[in-house]
Amino acid sequence: MNWASPGPAWLFCPADRPERVVKAIALADLAIVDLEDGVAPEHRPTAREALRTIEAPPERYVVRLNPVGTPDHAHDREAAERVGATIVMLAKTESAEDVASLAPLSVVALCETPLGLGRVEEIASAPNVVAVMWGAEDLAAGLGGTSSRRSDGSLGDVSRYARARTLLAARVAGVAALDTVHVGIEDEAGLRVEATEAAAMGFDATPCVHPRQVGIVRDAYRPTPEQLAFARRVLDLWVGTEGVVRVDGVMVDGPVVAHARRLLRRAGEATD
Repeated sequence: MNWASPGPAWLFCPADRPERVVKAIALADLAIVDLEDGVAPEHRPTAREALRTIEAPPERYVVRLNPVGTPDHAHDREAAERVGATIVMLAKTESAEDVASLAPLSVVALCETPLGLGRVEEIASAPNVVAVMWGAEDLAAGLGGTSSRRSDGSLGDVSRYARARTLLAARVAGVAALDTVHVGIEDEAGLRVEATEAAAMGFDATPCVHPRQVGIVRDAYRPTPEQLAFARRVLDLWVGTEGVVRVDGVMVDGPVVAHARRLLRRAGEATD
């Protein structure tokens, strides 16, 4: 579907804490109002009712639903539709049929189980998918592992494979790509490295689990002045040329021009 992320910093917030929802909507590029893991099962009825208190246009937030087949799922969907939500995030998406069952709602498919990531290409191609996200922690648990990361905090090999596969699936399907969350709230340096890498790889956003992460993610996705200056020189010299040109000692051809245009679009500069 033709939809673009409004920015790189999404923020999870529990639906049963209306005061946090208000702050998340004001702070983040998009708030993820959570009815799943962020809310204790016994509090989910209250959380669904709390959705009614959201005083923001639907394009400012998405509602995360419990997985298809769980007791909460149908109630979550009903609550989201009742408040006029247009996009929902489906936790533990495991098939294109899961996504299709939510039509006409648009869906951010959260692939975080071994089965879901094994089918990520099929899921990303479902007609009502607007974005695909992967989840490192649930994947590690589903595989019987004890951690998604190495001892230095960086993503492990299986996580990096899932990350790359999700990005490729999203790009092939023409939908937005979301990286996993960085659960180490105190590890600001690690988040900065991870989000910078995600932006360089081509991800559209890195969802956050704490408000203090929002600014770090935005900074990581924001092109540096040096990158922007190089991108502008590339496009200036490329106009009217054929084949390959050299800019600042770099061979510039079609892919480098595409990179330059993407950097300028991320900075809000028109490139056409």
